[in-house]
Amino acid sequence: MNSLPRLCLITDRLAVRKGTLTEAVKAALDGGVRMVQLREKDLPIRDLLALAEEMRDLTRRYGAFLFINDRLDVAICAEADGVHLPQNGLPVGGIRSVVPKGMRVGVSTHSLAEATEAEADGADFVTFGPVYETPSKAAYGKPAGLPVLKETCRSLRIPVYALGGIKAGNVREVLEAGTHGVVVISAILGQDDIQAAAHALAALVEW
Repeated sequence: MNSLPRLCLITDRLAVRKGTLTEAVKAALDGGVRMVQLREKDLPIRDLLALAEEMRDLTRRYGAFLFINDRLDVAICAEADGVHLPQNGLPVGGIRSVVPKGMRVGVSTHSLAEATEAEADGADFVTFGPVYETPSKAAYGKPAGLPVLKETCRSLRIPVYALGGIKAGNVREVLEAGTHGVVVISAILGQDDIQAAAHALAALVEW
């Protein structure tokens, strides 16, 4: 697995309407998702590691990437493909010496300045947002919007993923802004038919 997929699913077990998170992620993988970021910040570390190992086994069966949010230790122990750092998390440059060879490092960014800094620090890719209004990203203030997203994509050489309010109706305009791909939570996990929702989004990002 070399090139990063264009559709990334961030987990949120509280968004799943029925069944377990593992069942939901499997349905998303059945629908075409090939990049999963495990982000369950409230779990005790041992529970998080157990879930990460379960997700590692599952994603491997589909040839999908697995990233762990924030916890480099869990990412290493679970043999994940990468770690995704929050904006206020560990600096990329500070962890490179302990990151296993081949493990990718992503960084969450909310402005052009943050994205530029992350690239300079050695990030392999960034997420950028929120692009649109979304309750899950309300703490980050007013949405950046498409113009700032376009400027960010033009300014960076590494892949940029858009997130925040991404859904089937706006995927095309986000990709046309120059993004490598999109990151979603509720657009897949919050749907009654997760597999169908994932399939629809996967088809849109690969147009």
